[in-house]
Amino acid sequence: MNRERTRKVVITGLMAAIACLLGATHWGFIPWIGGVSLTILQIPVIIAAVLEGPLSGMMVGLIFGIFSMIQAAVAPTGPTDVWFTNPVLAVLPRLFIGPAAWGVYTLLKRLPALGLLAAGAAGSLTNTVLVLGTIGLLKYLPWEALGAVVVTNGLPEMFAAAVITLAVIGAYWQIPSKKKGSDLEDRTSGLS
Repeated sequence: MNRERTRKVVITGLMAAIACLLGATHWGFIPWIGGVSLTILQIPVIIAAVLEGPLSGMMVGLIFGIFSMIQAAVAPTGPTDVWFTNPVLAVLPRLFIGPAAWGVYTLLKRLPALGLLAAGAAGSLTNTVLVLGTIGLLKYLPWEALGAVVVTNGLPEMFAAAVITLAVIGAYWQIPSKKKGSDLEDRTSGLS
């Protein structure tokens, strides 16, 4: 196995493990107004996609979705958790987080900081729109109620994802390479 492929497998596995850890410990849910929580579980998906490409993001998104479905069935924390036992709601939307984040970063990678902020925001917004859209299509909640959730939860989650994505990947790319003369362009050249 070559070095690049090994890195891809390691980062994908690490981000999947972090998503599971955040879910299992509930560290991925930040208490918020009205008894609901903001989730940051989409962030490992976004990071995997930006660092290793859309397939890596899809794999971590798949793990996130499956883990979310299992958690909803085994250890629900609220009355709406039963909805997430449905794989159409728990898994399917999470498959698109990574490709969306990767696509946005790819468009803006010449401006790395802006690209990372936008990728974090786009990945989180993808999760919000697809999960809430699926909830609406499945008629779990009326469409009118979903707009309020976008404002109260979706926007703060999007902001958090943007900032954390920039902080984590920005710090990762600043780690000096063992090769002399390596710079940000060298570390991001394999992402296209």
